[in-house]
Amino acid sequence: MTVIGIIGGGEVGSQIARAAIASGYQVVIANSREPATLKDLIEELGPSARAATAAGAAEAGDFVIVAVPLKLVNDMPVEQLAGKIVLDTNNYMAWRDGHFAVIESGGKTVHELRQEQLPGAKVAQAFTHIQAPRLFLSASPAGSPDRHALSVSSDFPEAVALVTRLYDQFGFDTADNSPLSASWRSGPGQPAWMAHAHQTRAELLVNLARARKSIPA
Repeated sequence: MTVIGIIGGGEVGSQIARAAIASGYQVVIANSREPATLKDLIEELGPSARAATAAGAAEAGDFVIVAVPLKLVNDMPVEQLAGKIVLDTNNYMAWRDGHFAVIESGGKTVHELRQEQLPGAKVAQAFTHIQAPRLFLSASPAGSPDRHALSVSSDFPEAVALVTRLYDQFGFDTADNSPLSASWRSGPGQPAWMAHAHQTRAELLVNLARARKSIPA
């Protein structure tokens, strides 16, 4: 059985864990504190989940989801993530993260910075423009009319392929918004972000094309 490492036990990480278990995965979850602090969540998720440190979750996962904000000084387990596909669910929000000049100048996206911090990993932007509760509310079977779509950005085709499979298993179509340098197109303030409640693949592709860097992140 495939194991997903999840770094981040907040709303996003825990809801992805629920969706993953419902799709037949096992999950190993970490937060910024001790694994014991995840006791209630693990009990809720059941036998397909266990808690670990960030390094432990990274090592255990066949692939890993990072559901915590990026820091300019890397706090992710670089060695344990090397060679793995890493799904980055983070959005850059200056009110929360502080001002990152390289992002605000348009020089790098937050996901490019994550890739630079994890040079041995294959980073993909994923789950960034859907509210966590909608992972269940908006899901529908493959082939459903007007199926909700989500974007993915990566410099690695194999990472895009994995996210595409995962989205489909969770109940969503995929719009490929690669490479990572284009991941700003689905970020806060952009049309794809504003339409997060529901957009089909065709609508999402239009919204990604409508993105303008003049809209503040």
